Amino acid sequence: MMSVQVAIDDADKTNGTLQIIRGSHKMGRIYHGRIGDQAGADMERVEAALQTMGKIYVDKKAGDALFFHCNLLHTSDQNLSDRRRWSYIMCYNRTDNDTYKDHFLNQSTLIKVPDSAVLECDDFTTMEGKIFHIPEQNKTFSYEYIPKKDDQ
Repeated sequence: MMSVQVAIDDADKTNGTLQIIRGSHKMGRIYHGRIGDQAGADMERVEAALQTMGKIYVDKKAGDALFFHCNLLHTSDQNLSDRRRWSYIMCYNRTDNDTYKDHFLNQSTLIKVPDSAVLECDDFTTMEGKIFHIPEQNKTFSYEYIPKKDDQ
């Protein structure tokens, strides 16, 4: 599994850019639990990793992409600036690397389409099979999956 973060806006220390612990992906999977309202890695392990591996602030310009291993320890600070810091994160997993728990979305094989498919996607009446963040329904970051008729 790997993740790709694409910066929609410029991100740097002043607006809470992504921070990574250099080489932490080589530590293997670290237990994650609840830390306040979010899930986070075991802080004892994180602190130990920081002692030898160090933290890197990953500044990005809008349009930059960061590809990273699923076990890379990462975080970001709260954005206390007056600048927006949006990014889009996609996670990719081999279909034979199934999880031991069910996800809220079923994994499916990607189907390659031409670049023009984005511009040709004009069926916004039913929204079947599409995933969208709907801020009016939920002020926290989340996704809503609108199933296709044959998924129901």
